[in-house]
Amino acid sequence: MRASRLVSLLLLLQARGRMTAQELAEALEVSVRTVYRDVEALGASGVPVYADRGPAGGYRLLGGYRTRLTGMTSDEAAALFLAGVPGPAAELGLGAVLTAAELKLRAALPPDLAEQGDRIRQRFHLDAPGWFRDPEPTPHLTALAEAIWEERLVDLRYQRWKRPREVSRVLAPLGVVLKAGRWYLVARAGEQVRTYRVAAILALTVRDERFDRPADFDLVAFWREWTDRYERGVYRDEARVRVTAAALEFMAYVFPPAMSRAARAAAGAPDAHGWLHTTVPIESVRHGHTELLKLGAQVEVLAPAELRELMAASAHAMAAIYPAPADAPHASTGESTVTR
Repeated sequence: MRASRLVSLLLLLQARGRMTAQELAEALEVSVRTVYRDVEALGASGVPVYADRGPAGGYRLLGGYRTRLTGMTSDEAAALFLAGVPGPAAELGLGAVLTAAELKLRAALPPDLAEQGDRIRQRFHLDAPGWFRDPEPTPHLTALAEAIWEERLVDLRYQRWKRPREVSRVLAPLGVVLKAGRWYLVARAGEQVRTYRVAAILALTVRDERFDRPADFDLVAFWREWTDRYERGVYRDEARVRVTAAALEFMAYVFPPAMSRAARAAAGAPDAHGWLHTTVPIESVRHGHTELLKLGAQVEVLAPAELRELMAASAHAMAAIYPAPADAPHASTGESTVTR
C-alpha cells in the first residue's frame, strides 16, 4: 500500500509541478504528517524532491526529473483499454490519435498485460446513444473542440426553442459534454456560464482572439450542478389524473424517469375497478398533453382544465376517425389495453 502511495506522490509532482503538503494529502487522502514521511522516504531512495519555503512554497522535483516508471497492474492496464471511447473521439477529430495512442500503449506493455487489455475490449463495449435514436449531426464539433483546446473565442449562430428562434452569440468555449449520445457545449457568455446543444449550432466561426480560461472552472462539477438544477426546475406544473393501475406501471416505460417516479410516489390506492388518483409533474400543458396521450384510454385528466380540454379534443378527433365497434369494452370498466 505504501509503495503504491509513494509512486502516486511521485507522479503527482511530476504531472503538476509544485504542490503543498496539504494539496498532496488531499489528493492522496492521507494526513499531512504521512506526506512528510513519504517525501522523506522518496528523498532517501534518491528521488530529488525539494521543499520550497514560504507562503508560495511546496514540494517539487529538481532539474526536470521525470521517472521512467512503467510498472502497471493488470487491473490498471484493463481499465485503460476500457476507457477508450472511439466513437466520441472520432467525432472530436481524435479518432486517429486515439488509435495510435492505444497501439503505442499496447506495444509498451508486457505480453500478459497487453492480453488483459485485449480481453477487456472483447468483453465490454460502450454504446452511449439511447435506443431508437440516430446520432445527431454535429458538423461543427471538431472546430469547436479545437477552439476549446486553443482557448479562442467563437461566433456562432444558434437555434433555440423559444423566440426569436435563431440567435447569434460570441462565446468563450470551456468544454464539451457527451450526455446520452448528445453533445453539449459549456461556454461563457459575458459573465455567465451556459450550456448549448451542439446539434443546434447552425454556423460557427473560430476567432483569432483568445480568452483567459477561469483558473477555478471545473467542467465535471459544473455539469453535475447544472444537470441537477435542470432536472429540478424543468417540471414547473402538474396534472391531476385518474389512471388504471396498469397504466401507472406502464409509465416507467414511456415517461421520463422523474415523471414516472413522482406519479408512482403520489398514487393512491386503486378502487374496485383498478383505477386510482395521482399527480404527474409536467413541463407545460402542451408537454403534458403529448405525454399523457401515450396512455390512451387508461388515463383521465382531472386538472388543469386546459389540459383536460386538449385531451378531450384529441379523444373526439380520434373517435371520429376510428368509430368504436359495438362490442368494445368501455374504459370505466377498468379493462386494461396497455401492453409492454
